[in-house]
Amino acid sequence: MKREDVETIRALVHARSGVVLDPEKTYQIETGLAPVARRAGFASLADLVQAIRAQRDERLLWAATEALTSSETSFFRDRVPFRAFREEILPELIAKRGDKPIRIWCAAGGTGQEPYSLAMIIDDELAKLGEARIELFASDISERALEKAQRGLYTQFEVQRGLPIRLLVRHFEKVDDQWALSPRIRQMVRWRRINLLADLRPLGRFDVILCRNVLSSFDEPTRRRVLDQLANALAEDGWLVLGVDETVSGATDRLKPVPGRRGFYAPSQEAHAAA
Repeated sequence: MKREDVETIRALVHARSGVVLDPEKTYQIETGLAPVARRAGFASLADLVQAIRAQRDERLLWAATEALTSSETSFFRDRVPFRAFREEILPELIAKRGDKPIRIWCAAGGTGQEPYSLAMIIDDELAKLGEARIELFASDISERALEKAQRGLYTQFEVQRGLPIRLLVRHFEKVDDQWALSPRIRQMVRWRRINLLADLRPLGRFDVILCRNVLSSFDEPTRRRVLDQLANALAEDGWLVLGVDETVSGATDRLKPVPGRRGFYAPSQEAHAAA
């Protein structure tokens, strides 16, 4: 791709998603866009970029954006957040909320592995829930990712990455060369397409928000904006879970680290005042 074509794509992706693409990683941009060009019937990436410059086809613009903002995911990725959810967060919320719903949101749910991992933990803990009601929400900016997530079909490679064998046997059924997640677990998650740059206030408050391995793709202004919105969306005693190497330092004073929990944050007094 020519330098000017790369810059056109970088500007499009940043404007629509907040993600900053590395201009030196031309190969990754070309690899991501090639399937978009084929599906849309373009003979070359140059023709695709020309159509994007014309700004006439919203579906094409979003298809290009989504192709370059999808992130890698796996079942029970990094494990520690899921152990904390099972052993600490969920029991604490059950004790606090009584018969009020516990609202959990996976803000970058991708192709479903993260929210379905939570759903399987909740299913394991059903006997401990008592009167508690769990509302599990998941979202992503990518329509294609959402379609795959809601189908609940995964390859052998995908289920081998992080999924314990007992959960594979319990919750999945082999269908041809793929594994189908049980309807019961799929129905525990409510999916919606959400852009984190949009106004999140209509979503209400959540007790737990997972937004892992997303912030590192943003520039500083976008990072601050998204973190402030997530702080607004947290209950006063809620939990925000970021990636293990992500931090709010220097971006917002409305969230504070949870002691002893790397990547975990809680609303600060500033968040309460702003709310």
